[in-house]
Amino acid sequence: MRRSLLMSLCSLVSVGWISTEAEAQKVHEIRLDANPEKEIFRFSPGQINARPGDVLLFRAVSGTPHSVVFESKGLSGPAHEALNGALSRRSGDLSGPLLSPNGAEYRMVVPALPPGSYPFFCLPHRAYDMRGLLEITK
Repeated sequence: MRRSLLMSLCSLVSVGWISTEAEAQKVHEIRLDANPEKEIFRFSPGQINARPGDVLLFRAVSGTPHSVVFESKGLSGPAHEALNGALSRRSGDLSGPLLSPNGAEYRMVVPALPPGSYPFFCLPHRAYDMRGLLEITK
């Protein structure tokens, strides 16, 4: 009886922890827009404040192809490894896949990174300064 009660209590604690974690997760949608005629090349929003475990949803809206590539400059070894691990279907170091056609989506879960700024850019539109910034908060 005592063991059964203890197992039930452990299960309740586990379920409570899991639901708390799921509630804490937030989805951040980032639109990727490019319109050369109007000289628009941007991530919208350009700055995302997120926490580890949040989901970044990148959506190619116009001007494809697009991509998401994190800057390697200033990254610690563990942060570099964590970002590479979070980028599924990588096309290179710190680089997600090309997004094409318009409407294509790419999701990544923010890895366990220390608080700070993590700049990223769109490789096909880097010359047009299409950049974004991931701010990790506690």
